[in-house]
Amino acid sequence: MSPRRLLAQAVKTLVLSGCTSPKLDAELLLCHVLGKGRSWLIAHADDAINASTIDIFLTLLERRRLREPVAYITGEKEFWSRPFHVSPDVLIPRPETEHLIEALLTHLPDTRAAHRFCDIGTGSGIIAVTLACEYPNAHVVATDISTAALAVAASNAERHGVAERMEFFQGDIFGALKGSMEAFDAIVSNPPYVAEHEMAALEAELGFEPRSALTDGVDGLRYLSELVAGSRARLKQDGLLIVETGLCGLPEGTEDLPLKQRITDLAGRLRGGIYTR
Repeated sequence: MSPRRLLAQAVKTLVLSGCTSPKLDAELLLCHVLGKGRSWLIAHADDAINASTIDIFLTLLERRRLREPVAYITGEKEFWSRPFHVSPDVLIPRPETEHLIEALLTHLPDTRAAHRFCDIGTGSGIIAVTLACEYPNAHVVATDISTAALAVAASNAERHGVAERMEFFQGDIFGALKGSMEAFDAIVSNPPYVAEHEMAALEAELGFEPRSALTDGVDGLRYLSELVAGSRARLKQDGLLIVETGLCGLPEGTEDLPLKQRITDLAGRLRGGIYTR
């Protein structure tokens, strides 16, 4: 069977299962099995694929039919134009989080400076590793309450050659940071911000992601508020706290750490906030 015919059948299967991007998903899965890029599928659309390869593809397709995210099936997701390892122990990287990177690059444009950054709740490490890549002289601390997530983040640091400038600590919010640790130029975080009452309405794919990384179990503001309350003591003078958020909004700043800017996307949706010491 050719890629063209195999993909046509796969797309029909995924459409019936309710997947929102059936053609792209099918192509990504077939590329993963073949070890080829999507351009190869176009150039070789009518070539024959052997039976064993088809069997592997159909096994992965069934997982996607059951709404398991493609990133968990392939073990990889792109962020800031770089590939990252992912597993069910971490949230899947999302393009919305790139707004945090853009915000930091805007406020700290000197990428050669020896900044100190902290990524709280690092998950797969996309924020921490990306900052280490974009700021080649920076030192980056990454924390997470999950040791399994930290292992994924560390593997991504190794993959992108920045592990020597990074440290990983296990713990909840600021509990992971040592009391005597030097202050940071910026703390960046994508904490759990989905309110508990919103969870039931989320798409089926999110049921595969770690619940504790999605919701704080209450109104979505719990961890965001903790970050605002505790960041001042960890930031240098004029340091930044940059956080991602969603429908729950943003907590008010404090006298010592006011909310400086709301981060919105091109459609005007609130995506995050910047607080300054």
